[in-house]
Amino acid sequence: MLLHEEEATFRQIYTDSRKLPQDPEPSTLGFSTARWEGGTLVVDTVGFRDQGWLDAIGHPYSDALHVTERFHRRDFGHIEVQITINDPKAYKEPFTLRQDWAFLPDTDLLEYHCADNERDVRHFVFK
Repeated sequence: MLLHEEEATFRQIYTDSRKLPQDPEPSTLGFSTARWEGGTLVVDTVGFRDQGWLDAIGHPYSDALHVTERFHRRDFGHIEVQITINDPKAYKEPFTLRQDWAFLPDTDLLEYHCADNERDVRHFVFK
């Protein structure tokens, strides 16, 4: 399970050898299964709702999105994550991104909602 501070969401990743569903119920974070390849946890996710963005810039995705994440622990306190985006309805070919995660000891998971203490909306001009 992955816990996220943003919007206080969670994501289940099944590690019990089940297969990805053929026709999953669409959801915001999709349906995830995982398997080990040596020392790397490989997570496949499908079943996304066709209504979101991949990032804050607004790159789109469709209901055909298949995400593959590869979590590799380089050493104590450091995980390398490779994320492959495969969405033939939105992109010509799959592409891969890399993130490096660091362990932050003695910290807490804090609740975060982007609308808390919103002070900018009064300055927006809506048409």
